[in-house]
Amino acid sequence: MSQLVSDPLPAKAVTDAAAPTRSPGSRRPASRGPSLRVRFLQYRWLYLLLAPGIIYFVVFRFAPMWGAQIAFKDFVPFLGVAGSPWVGFQHFQDFFGNPDFFRLTGNTLILAALSLLIAFPLTIIMALLLNEVRLQIYKRTVQTLLYVPHFLSWTIVASLSYLLLALDTGPLFELLNGLMGTNIDFLANPDWFRPIIVAQDIWKNTGWGTIIFLAALATVDQEQYEAAILDGAGRLQRMWHITLPNISGVIMVLLILQIGQILNTGFEQIYLMTNALNRQVADVFDTYVYFVGITQGAYSYSTAVGLFKAIVGVILIFGANWLAKRNNQAGLF
Repeated sequence: MSQLVSDPLPAKAVTDAAAPTRSPGSRRPASRGPSLRVRFLQYRWLYLLLAPGIIYFVVFRFAPMWGAQIAFKDFVPFLGVAGSPWVGFQHFQDFFGNPDFFRLTGNTLILAALSLLIAFPLTIIMALLLNEVRLQIYKRTVQTLLYVPHFLSWTIVASLSYLLLALDTGPLFELLNGLMGTNIDFLANPDWFRPIIVAQDIWKNTGWGTIIFLAALATVDQEQYEAAILDGAGRLQRMWHITLPNISGVIMVLLILQIGQILNTGFEQIYLMTNALNRQVADVFDTYVYFVGITQGAYSYSTAVGLFKAIVGVILIFGANWLAKRNNQAGLF
């Protein structure tokens, strides 16, 4: 009598046989995470901390955008924003055809270029110099002294400038004219308006701008410096080959943001330093919007100018970010 012995099935076959059968079109149900309500309750304190920032941007940044439509209308205060008649791009055409357009653009771009080429690199240089200070007491003292001007308003900064450069009585007036052998009224001379603006910007904002770079420098691996020291690298070599490459991403992000603000030279500083003698070089988009919109009542026209400035800023941010990404550098998005 012959006995039949069957071979045992492979493990995979057993597993496949035990698995439930599914139709070809059926899919395994995806595992769902916690609901929105559960996540909100779980992180409620973080959302609460985020609320003031969201409220600020909604109230002061997004809500005013509704009024930007008067740039395309002939705004009449008695009719309101909704009741004013549409005029299309008429205000933009008037602005581009105005002889002041090229003067405003030139003044704004020159001030922005000076700030970008002088003030921005000085912030990086100041942060690098502070990072090399090893005596902590001295370093903290210098940092505090550099931060103080940032907390002064532009009104105080302009008042100090008028006191220091006042005709015949200002200490800096006497010092600079004594060194140059001239008798220049720096506050009224159009040639000195831009140097004064850049000097004010450097004195007020350079120290405060080092905070971000110092925070980035704190994340640099110290072992890289130790290895470079063993290889005989000096301080300048370590700064050039280790420090700057490690913070290049932060530099690029801040540079993109600075480029986006290239037409936003600031209203308070320019307005406080402008007078009848230097207005030809002092007028920028921000002060022009104030003079035309507030003092002359051309609300729609001034809104069109401000909207043009904002659109150019957005285009510059996207363009600078695209160039940074194309060159394998860090970007905003």
